Amino acid sequence: MITHFFQSEVFTIMFVVGLYLINIKIYRRVRFPLLHPVLFTIIELIVVLMALHIPYSTFQQGSRMIHFMLGPSVVSLGYILYQQVAHLKKNAISIVLAITVGAVIGIASIVGIGHLLGVKQALIASLAPKSVTTPIAMELAGNNGGIPGLTAVIVVCAGILGSIIGPPIMKLMKIKSPVAKGLALGASSHGIGTAAAIQMGAIEGALSGLAIGIMGLITSILLPLFSRWFG
Repeated sequence: MITHFFQSEVFTIMFVVGLYLINIKIYRRVRFPLLHPVLFTIIELIVVLMALHIPYSTFQQGSRMIHFMLGPSVVSLGYILYQQVAHLKKNAISIVLAITVGAVIGIASIVGIGHLLGVKQALIASLAPKSVTTPIAMELAGNNGGIPGLTAVIVVCAGILGSIIGPPIMKLMKIKSPVAKGLALGASSHGIGTAAAIQMGAIEGALSGLAIGIMGLITSILLPLFSRWFG
């Protein structure tokens, strides 16, 4: 009986969003890193599905709209970028250069170390796009012989970890530039990091959103090249 509820997109969306909103309130009160709303919502969903013996395929059917909205949610960041055009023009060269270097190091470290350790190509291809947003990362993983489902999990974990430890690390290193903060969170923690950046300020949020797009573009170009060179 309960299985039929999770086949409904309306019920599934209300259930997932409801859990997330509750977890946001809890997190804002206690500020404990392991209670990060995204992480805790995922854990709760897994527990519920396992306890009620609901197949993942059923939940996937009911959550199609959530999956679909991943793309538009990234595109919507364009409005924030438009509001900060002046900062983008002023720092255009440094922005592109910083993200390009970050993309090269991120991909090269995973692909290079993976091959040195004899890791299977499928796993390397699944790990390599960890620094780009989920829809792009899954597509890149699939096109390069990886496992899209595994990539999605890795991307979410990277995003949660970056959004939790990123701000304290930048504070410890006395990084005060809103441009640097936004680029760092967007390039390493994509959508989840951007949510944290938006809470810091408008400039941080805009630059983080820009970093997502540029990181996705550069990674889409570089990943096939690295895979071919190391393959």
